[in-house]
Amino acid sequence: MTQILDAMNWRYATKAFDTEKKLSDEQVSDLIDATSLSASSYGLQPWKIIVVKDEGLRLQIKDASWGQTQTTDASHLLILAIKKEVDETYVDKFINIVSTTRGVDVINLEGYSQMMKGAIKTKTEKGGVEAVKDWSAKQAYIALGTLLTACAIEKIDACPMEGFDSKKVDEILSLATLGLESVLMCPIGYRSSADESANYKKVRFAKEEIVIEK
Repeated sequence: MTQILDAMNWRYATKAFDTEKKLSDEQVSDLIDATSLSASSYGLQPWKIIVVKDEGLRLQIKDASWGQTQTTDASHLLILAIKKEVDETYVDKFINIVSTTRGVDVINLEGYSQMMKGAIKTKTEKGGVEAVKDWSAKQAYIALGTLLTACAIEKIDACPMEGFDSKKVDEILSLATLGLESVLMCPIGYRSSADESANYKKVRFAKEEIVIEK
């Protein structure tokens, strides 16, 4: 526990990245592997991680992020996008993976499958497609938390970002053709020595303020 507490005290939302220090492909792959192990409702993972490598695209995304330099200065730019539609076909795909991974016949997973399909149908009937998208976005935020924790443990800097025009980013990356919508961005890399915010004391409410015992 000491290790993770030290890591979480070390991390902060990095404001300036060192443009000369780059993450290796292995480091990025490991972070994505860790994020893929994040908890999600029913295990469905209704999101994708987009690794934006093209510098031209990153410059366009910077413009769609009101000039925030982290988008271009960080070693890598990750974007979490949700599926615009989670339907029965997607559930069936997941069930087939469960079947293969665990060596269970699909027929024996029918109850699990119908439960998930029923839950999604209920969300859709009550709130339409937007309700399902809202649910998917919540799963993406859980994944982001896992990503940030993994980065902190590995002493890799990150900056979770909501401050961008998602519609413009979707257009830049042609996400509509993939049935996706961007919800979060997370530049990752190494902090710049000139980033004064790295030295700020971490400010959090006291434990007594956030914990309620009953």
